[in-house]
Amino acid sequence: MLRIFRNDLLNPDQFVVTLELIPGREHGGKSVETVIRIAEDAFSDGRISAVSMTDNPGGNPSLSPDVLGSEIFKLGMDVIVHFTCRDMNRVGLESRALQLAMMGMKNILALTGDYAGQGFAGQGAPVFDLDSVNLQCLMAMLNERITAAGDPDEFMCGCAVSPFKYTEAESFAQYAKLCRKVNAGAQFIITQLGYDARKFLELRQMQKLLGIDLPVLGSVYILTPGVARVMNQGKVPGAIVTDALLKVVQDEWRVPEKGRAAGIERAARLGVVLKGLGYRGIHIGGIHKHFEPAARILDRMQQIEHQWQDFLIDFDFPVPNGFYAFSNHQLATSMPHNYGQRSVSIPFWNKCHYHMMDLAHRLFFNPDILLAPLYQRLSRQIDSNRSERMLLHMIENVGKQLMLGCRQCGDCAIQHVAFQCPESGCPKHIRNGACGGSRNGRCEVHPDRWCIWRQAYRRLSSVKKTEEMMTGCIPPRRWELDHTSSWLNFHLGRDHQTASEDFARFCSSKTSCGRPLS
Repeated sequence: MLRIFRNDLLNPDQFVVTLELIPGREHGGKSVETVIRIAEDAFSDGRISAVSMTDNPGGNPSLSPDVLGSEIFKLGMDVIVHFTCRDMNRVGLESRALQLAMMGMKNILALTGDYAGQGFAGQGAPVFDLDSVNLQCLMAMLNERITAAGDPDEFMCGCAVSPFKYTEAESFAQYAKLCRKVNAGAQFIITQLGYDARKFLELRQMQKLLGIDLPVLGSVYILTPGVARVMNQGKVPGAIVTDALLKVVQDEWRVPEKGRAAGIERAARLGVVLKGLGYRGIHIGGIHKHFEPAARILDRMQQIEHQWQDFLIDFDFPVPNGFYAFSNHQLATSMPHNYGQRSVSIPFWNKCHYHMMDLAHRLFFNPDILLAPLYQRLSRQIDSNRSERMLLHMIENVGKQLMLGCRQCGDCAIQHVAFQCPESGCPKHIRNGACGGSRNGRCEVHPDRWCIWRQAYRRLSSVKKTEEMMTGCIPPRRWELDHTSSWLNFHLGRDHQTASEDFARFCSSKTSCGRPLS
């Protein structure tokens, strides 16, 4: 009998358990057999609602989660397919979604994805044509088509969030983007990996205060010294293992058998803590060779679930001087004071740049001002004359290159990122908010740079406009406008802001989730 993840997740009386499996780099053989055997044992155990299949984790090539997932699906075990935006453009992503729908695998975890890793003859070209918010929109729009075609089973599309951010800017950016994912149609949430109970509680508090009534699964992982060291060094984007926790794990594994037992006990204790905090379930990772460790975690959870409060102290691994949205460990009834609205001091040039660009945008790129019809007529005239069009494009390009590092995308989105260019400033070109891979405010791909969304938060916080980061959802770049004038495209209604295509209509109909961060 098929186990149906959707039914388990929507059953308020059931604590949901999912299991993350990682396809190997081979098309068959031992690695594939191992994954399938774990899935078979998970199905036989009866306590696992679904297994999730990663999508080229770390940006490195592996067997497709779709084909391996389909083999597991045939066993009767439901599957959650990780769906990233790194390797395909929007055409490929839609095609893949249709393929999954035809195969019957409609549980999706929509992710922007890690940056491109090493493949054949070198590093792969990162695509990132869409981001995770755009992908949620795509899936929601496909659901409309599925329903219209008479299919009662829509995509069940979830999203990821990382509460384990230890600067205010990164913390705010995560919750703001979570709002956009909810606006775009996300139906469940899975957290990134961390071992800080106070941060797990923080996410629950934010859900309540923002009015995000979605089931959330907390990630649980069996740590080994090698994995803990890699995570501690920041080599698994978004996963946090502090120096203190790394030392504990290394000490435990001085005797390997004791280390394995300690890892299972830690995972079980975290599982019951999450259940006690009101999480709808757990997402177990670190199961690589056989199912038995996962079964031991679940067995132990049954024994200790009523003691969960005693184990909170086991997950007191804060980042030194790290930011917490709430000043205590109790459930809050109101937003933390000034969270997302406090006045942040930014460098003088940064402040001048923001205000100058903001003024220019309000004067020349505001469809509601009285001069808008005049700008439209002038743009139509310039656009019809090749020489004038080239001259304007040259003037625009020189100015925006100096001020913004412009890449001439022709579909400008600086107004969505506090007047910074997401094409030149973000390696993933994200227009809807920060990815989960930043660390201490630094970019996942280029650690020597500040994350552009950290900078956006600081700029917007200084003028008390941070709610802009959580409102609606931003349609993706229109590639057909590449190397054309974004000024003309705006005034002539050709860019992402004024185009009448379905995606723009869908996004513009969305507002901020729940209540604002103020």
